[in-house]
Amino acid sequence: MLSVICPIYNEEKYIAQFLDSLLLQDYPKNDLEILLVDGMSKDKTRDIVAGYIAKYPFIRLIDNPDKIVPYAMNRGIDAAQGDIIMRLDAHASYQPDYFSVLVNGLCRLNADNVGTVCKTDVLHKTPKTLAIREVLGNKFGVGNSTFRTGIDHEQEVETVPFGCWRKEVFEKYGKYDVRLVRNQDIELNKRIIRGGGKIYILPETYCTYLARETWHALAKNNYGNGKWNILTVYYTRLFSSLSVRHFIPLLFVLSLIIPLLLALIWWPFALVSAVSLLAYTVLLSTVSLKLAVQKHLNFFYLLTTFYVLHLSYGWGSLVGILKLPFTKR
Repeated sequence: MLSVICPIYNEEKYIAQFLDSLLLQDYPKNDLEILLVDGMSKDKTRDIVAGYIAKYPFIRLIDNPDKIVPYAMNRGIDAAQGDIIMRLDAHASYQPDYFSVLVNGLCRLNADNVGTVCKTDVLHKTPKTLAIREVLGNKFGVGNSTFRTGIDHEQEVETVPFGCWRKEVFEKYGKYDVRLVRNQDIELNKRIIRGGGKIYILPETYCTYLARETWHALAKNNYGNGKWNILTVYYTRLFSSLSVRHFIPLLFVLSLIIPLLLALIWWPFALVSAVSLLAYTVLLSTVSLKLAVQKHLNFFYLLTTFYVLHLSYGWGSLVGILKLPFTKR
């Protein structure tokens, strides 16, 4: 039996499309339960979900008064009746064979966790949102994250989006770390790997994640991601809870700020900031121009999205460092 767990909160724009994609799955409905763990939504999410529950008895709603994802996942794991646990996100849709491919791969490989490529899309397609979509799937935007940039063959990896595990994995490696508002998935996967577990990404299917569609929303989300990179290391006391790529934006922001501060003592230090910014701009302008020509996208929107993504991420990490003296473990 497969137990699908999805943390939700104020998802009225996405929840119907999400649930519809689950109802199209080719997995046997008699061997399936869908657990929607809600952080007490204040919009119409619960009303929409109630309509689905009335029609499909394998869909259940669980309250999550603690609101954040790790509590939701742990409540779902405790309530799950299935032998296999799968974690999904309501901001995504899934190919009809998604469940069966992951469950079969998990069993065939005797893996501890499996996942697949998560393609990026947007709900409303405009020149700006299409540029955002492109950057969030580009290696210069998100680094060497294989589940974002794509694969053509099955391979062992350090993390996958969402996840599919045997329930016993949580008894062996532990459940989600409830201190982590962000990064709870990659921290769990890193913990599995440190314990000798194996994680694989599969090429046979994919899911589609619906990205944020404004620069403000993108900046807010990535500021939080950057901040929680620092806090994740602080709480777990392990740099290996994350990867090197998670700290590259911080190094870029520091290359701009530190020389400017030193320039107050000796002005030529400001040239270091200027060189760093110029090198970054030349590189990303070249990438943006190539993408604009190849994919008929707006150059300005592409370049601005790169700036927003990296600067907000790096600034969030810097703020996370500055908050450490005031943060309790």
